[in-house]
Amino acid sequence: MSVATAAVSAKFGVSRTVPSEPPHYIGAPLSHPPTAAYLHIPFCRRRCFYCDFPITVVGDRRRGRDSGTIREYLQALIGEIQQQPVLGPALTTVFFGGGTPSLLEGDQIRELLEALAARFGLASNAEISIEMDPATFDQTQARDYLRAGITRISLGSQAFQDRLLEACGRTHRVADINAAVADLRAAGCTNLSLDLISGLPGQTLADWEESLTAAIALAPEHISAYDLVLEPGTVFGKRYEPGEGPLPTDDLTAQMYRTASTRLRAAGFEHYEISNYARPGFQCRHNRIYWENRPFYGFGMGAASYLQGLRFSRPRTRAHYYQWLAAGCPLPEASETALDRAQETLMLGLRLAEGLDLHRLGPFAAPLALVLVPYEAAGQVVRNGDRLRLSDPEGFLISNRILADSFAAMEEAVQP
Repeated sequence: MSVATAAVSAKFGVSRTVPSEPPHYIGAPLSHPPTAAYLHIPFCRRRCFYCDFPITVVGDRRRGRDSGTIREYLQALIGEIQQQPVLGPALTTVFFGGGTPSLLEGDQIRELLEALAARFGLASNAEISIEMDPATFDQTQARDYLRAGITRISLGSQAFQDRLLEACGRTHRVADINAAVADLRAAGCTNLSLDLISGLPGQTLADWEESLTAAIALAPEHISAYDLVLEPGTVFGKRYEPGEGPLPTDDLTAQMYRTASTRLRAAGFEHYEISNYARPGFQCRHNRIYWENRPFYGFGMGAASYLQGLRFSRPRTRAHYYQWLAAGCPLPEASETALDRAQETLMLGLRLAEGLDLHRLGPFAAPLALVLVPYEAAGQVVRNGDRLRLSDPEGFLISNRILADSFAAMEEAVQP
């Protein structure tokens, strides 16, 4: 069971069963080769109050050039890349995520890309993305990244109010966002994405509208607009309860979602995924691999892979990750069931504006018909022949409810 599927199951009390295995055409065929790679760069200056990612805090003074901890990790990462069996053709997308990958130097990014190219090959038109935080780089470093091979940059803006950035534990301020965008453009970046978060403590609808306006004014090619999730163990998770002040109410966060959809589409962005908007031709090719439930390589501490029908995540601490590498990168024995793949295909596919072809669900498509009738009548689910999608924004807003009902119907279909 994937992490995302487990989260939906836990939230809505959906039971799990293990049926006999139907044919392997459900979801992504097991023979479909991976052409994408994710590299986890886990280092941050400090941990943001909403973050539960596997990271290592290095403080404000450590960077890739002067940290033995970072250099040691990068060598381990290259070692893992060199151990991974080659399962397909050249890579068409690479994503450096974190953590804060912009703590690395340009030559370190180049070294990692050279390791990937030597092992798997890199397509000449590969999309190579990196997450960067404002105030962690300058124009020279940005230019070094582009020369190393980076083609797409995702900037962690989050909000355009200093008080909200401070409340999140972010190290940057609004002036840093504007300076970062100017440096990236001056360095030659032509594919820029900005991240925004709604539902923050103390955030008002006026704040959200101001952030959207400011983001649009910076003219990025892509905007990701995420709703805050309170993860257990985080500062926010310990401090707040969903729907209770100073967090915005559920009604207010829903209005923020509607506002983002309306404003960004009016500004010329395609709402192509539940939380993502792009200018024509600038959808994130790498993330579409995930949403289309296609295989991908993953490397680094806590990174996930989906290879040959098996989903697995690496250890979430550096010590355990290094032990795992030393043991030869052992994999878990159990692979996904057909039900797992069908539910993940549905869950991920419904995130996309175009939805998914029901044929991809195999025999699990039929049980959905009755459970989706009321959602179709309400205009929240749209069916066009064998194509199924959620409406924008109302269907997207209740996607978890629709998925919970769908999962239950699919699981009942395999009960003895």
